[in-house]
Amino acid sequence: MTPMTAVWRKYRLVGSHVVGRAFSTNNRRIVDLRSDTVTQPTSAMLHAATQATTGDDVMGEDPTVTALEHHAAELFGKERALYVPTGTMANMCAILSHCHYNKSAEMIIGSKSHINLYEGGGYANLAGVSCKQIPEDENAIFSMDDIRDSYFSDNDDHYAKSTLICLENTHNMLGGVSLPASYISSIGKMAQERDMKVHIDGARIMNAAVALNTSPSDLCEGADSISICLSKGLGAPMGSILVGETEFIRLARRARKRLGGGMRQVGVIASMGMHALTNNVDRMADDHSRAQRIASELKNAGFFLPRDGQVDTNIVFFALPDNSKLMKEELPAKMFEKYGVKIAGGYSKGGRMFRLVTHMDVDDEGVDATIEGIISLCIP
Repeated sequence: MTPMTAVWRKYRLVGSHVVGRAFSTNNRRIVDLRSDTVTQPTSAMLHAATQATTGDDVMGEDPTVTALEHHAAELFGKERALYVPTGTMANMCAILSHCHYNKSAEMIIGSKSHINLYEGGGYANLAGVSCKQIPEDENAIFSMDDIRDSYFSDNDDHYAKSTLICLENTHNMLGGVSLPASYISSIGKMAQERDMKVHIDGARIMNAAVALNTSPSDLCEGADSISICLSKGLGAPMGSILVGETEFIRLARRARKRLGGGMRQVGVIASMGMHALTNNVDRMADDHSRAQRIASELKNAGFFLPRDGQVDTNIVFFALPDNSKLMKEELPAKMFEKYGVKIAGGYSKGGRMFRLVTHMDVDDEGVDATIEGIISLCIP
């Protein structure tokens, strides 16, 4: 056993989680399905924080952070890892690192990707990287012809050099779709042939690994770098990990400093991320089955669901039927008022779509209330 393995193993605590810990106000049970970012740290996570050994991580001296990074790199089959405060920063560090030596870089990304829609345009205004957006199909797959048509080398003065392809796994806006290892490998092969790199925005990559019944290292073998969010389905209060080869992480660490992400005695927080990564992966299957049950019930009741109701992981998108008793603007408030369920609306297709995200603080009782509320409020 290596010293680092010994450090992270102490975070594999038993009895770490009670399913369905719902936030409550005035003794009223609240079920929050707006996102899997709303989870509360478990008692075991808080205990881990009190026991964490710390140091100055900017100086590379926090043993808990070092252990977390070592474990994540091993888990994904990469050389090194870097702990950062947020998923957006992890993706930004990846872009800055991959494009560090190319000041006329362009990346190819999905038009519905989180990097494109929800990260403030950082690739342009912080990294100075131009972007070629291409469509994803309903399974989050790029057309290989679209990638070929978007590629430019640096032998023509008119074009920025295609440097990076970004994938998203699972894909948020397409309903938690999981990209299989075979597809990632095919993208990686195409990129390598064209002197490009592949980065995966893997905020929910562990959901994908569980859904596909594969290891993170096998799933991501075809990618050069992956960001992993610890504060979504894994349940930690904050933090993300970026993994890749040694030189890539060296440049990413420099980018983290420029972005203001250097942290000092952060092992207190990293310990909770370690606990999440070593204890909360297998249980994600429960989140998936609950999301699939919601999707099945809503589809059978006449609601519109993308992909004909197929749900891979923990995200469900749906739209109201034409004969709904409520307008789309009314449903979130009514669900909270009558059933104590928080849902998010106003998504794509003209704001028709609602999103539900299951997570470790939602149990079967919460799912029952959600299904009953949506159907009873909307179906005549």
